[in-house]
Amino acid sequence: MTVTQNIKPKTFFGINPRTGQTLTQEFTESTTEEINNAVEQAEAAFDAYRAKTPQERAAFLEKIGEEIMGIGETLIKTCAEETGLPEARLTGERGRTVNQLKLFAELLREGSWVQAIIETAQPDRQPLPRPDTRSMQIPLGPIGVFGASNFPLAFSVAGGDTASALAAGCPVVAKAHPAHPATSQLVAEAILRAVAATNMPTGVFSVIQGPSVEVGITLVQHPLIKAIGFTGSFRGGKAIYDAAVRRPEPIPVYAEMGSTNPVFVLPGALQERKEALAQGLVNSITMGVGQFCTNPGLVISLASDDTNTFVTKAGEILTAVQPGTMLTPTIKNAYDQGVQKLSSVSNVQVIARGPATEDSCAGSAHLLKTDAATFVANPELAEEVFGPSSVVITADTKEQLLEIARNLHGHLTATIHGTPNDLEEYRELISVLERKVGRLLLNGYPTGVEVGHAMVHGGPYPATTDARSTSVGTAAINRYVRPVCYQDFPENLLPAALQNANPLNIWRKVNGAFSQKPVS
Repeated sequence: MTVTQNIKPKTFFGINPRTGQTLTQEFTESTTEEINNAVEQAEAAFDAYRAKTPQERAAFLEKIGEEIMGIGETLIKTCAEETGLPEARLTGERGRTVNQLKLFAELLREGSWVQAIIETAQPDRQPLPRPDTRSMQIPLGPIGVFGASNFPLAFSVAGGDTASALAAGCPVVAKAHPAHPATSQLVAEAILRAVAATNMPTGVFSVIQGPSVEVGITLVQHPLIKAIGFTGSFRGGKAIYDAAVRRPEPIPVYAEMGSTNPVFVLPGALQERKEALAQGLVNSITMGVGQFCTNPGLVISLASDDTNTFVTKAGEILTAVQPGTMLTPTIKNAYDQGVQKLSSVSNVQVIARGPATEDSCAGSAHLLKTDAATFVANPELAEEVFGPSSVVITADTKEQLLEIARNLHGHLTATIHGTPNDLEEYRELISVLERKVGRLLLNGYPTGVEVGHAMVHGGPYPATTDARSTSVGTAAINRYVRPVCYQDFPENLLPAALQNANPLNIWRKVNGAFSQKPVS
C-alpha cells in the first residue's frame, strides 16, 4: 500500500517593525512547481512580447504607472506598516517608481537605445568585397528580478530592474522581498491589470513569494532564465552570482551589493566651511536611518585642527539625532553587530552616538574615528555597516591620504569636498577614484540618486558583480539585451530599426557617422 503524505504549504507573515507585531495577512511561499510554471509562462510570452512595437511597450510601462497610482493611499499605508518607513518618504518613492517607468517609455519612443549600426556593402572593394552588415541590440529572454528591502517600491516588484527589463522586451519573474509581501502583492496586481489593459501576452510578468533561500535559488537555476537583477546584501548577491555561474548555461547577474562610499574632505574646504560640512555629513549619514546603499560610511581627511573641529561638530550634531525605526529586526541586529565590530578594533574611538532607545528595531547613529595606519591594518573597517554610522579616518600626509584611496575596493560612489585650489592640488585623487567607483561627486553627498540618462549606479566589485552596468537610469536597459548582426539580409527580413527607410526615425550609425536619414 502506498501512503501519500500531504505536505502543508509554507506560510509567512509581514512584521510591523515599529511595533514588532506580526501582521495578519498570511502569505504562502511559492513552490518549486509554481516557480517553474512562472518561468515557463515567461518563456512562452517572450516572442510575442518582444515583437510588440516600441510604442506598445511604452504604453504598457505607462499603464503600469497609472495602475500603481490608482491603488492610492492603500499602497502607502500598507507599505508604511510593513517597513516602518514614513508615509511622506513612501509617497516620494512611489513618484520615483512611476517616473522611471515613464522615463523608459520615453526611451522606447525615441528608439536609438537599440544601437543600430549599418555598414552597407562595397562589392567593388579590393582585395575583397565588403558584405552588408547591420547590428542592433535584442532582448535576452526571461529575467529574474529580486526586490530590495530598503526601497519597497523603487527597487522592488515594479522598480528599476523590472522597468528596464520590460522596456528591453524581456518578460520578468519578480522575487518579492519577504519584508514587504503585501506591498509587493498590491504592485504585482497593478502590473497584471496593465498587462490585461494593454493586451500584453499572459506570462510577461509574474511574482513569486517566500522568505526561504530555496525560492530565490530555484529561480536563478531555472534554465529558461537568462539574467538576474538583484539589489541587496553582499552575502545574498554573491550567493546568487555563484549559483548563476555554476549553471550548465551560466547567466549574467547584475547584483548591486552596497558599499561604504568614501568621502574625502580636503584642507581648503575644511578651512572654509567645516561647520556646514559637519551638518551635511550627518544629514547624509542618518538619512533614512542610514539604510541607503549610498550611505557615506567612510570619511577621509588630513589630521589638523580644522579636522578636529569638523569631527567634534559632526559628533555634536549626530548626538541629537533621534533613533529611527529600521526596516527589519534582522537588519537592526546586523547593524548593532557591525558597529560593535568596528568599535572593538584597537585604536578606533566612538566619537558620538545618538540617544539610546528601548525600541528593539530602532537604530542609533554612531560616528567613529581612527587613523590611517589603523585603517590600513584592519581591512574590516572598510566593510559596509548597513545603517546610520560612519568612520572618520585621519591621514598624516597627502601621500597617505592618496594611499588610502589607492587601497580602496570597489564602491558605488566616492565624494570629494574641496576648493578650486584643493581640487587642483589633489587632481591625482580624482584619477585614483575613477578606478574605484561608478559615480564621483564634488562638494555634495552620495545619498540621493538622480534617475536619468547619465546616471551610473554601479561600480567595481564588491559594490556590484559587473562594473560595466548601472541599476539606475535608462542605461540599465543595456543589462538585458545582446547584439545581433545581420549579414546580407534582404530589406523585408530586417528588423525595422535596420531597414534602409528607417521607419522608426531613430538615430543610427551608418557607415561610421550618426544619422536619421534613410540609407540610399
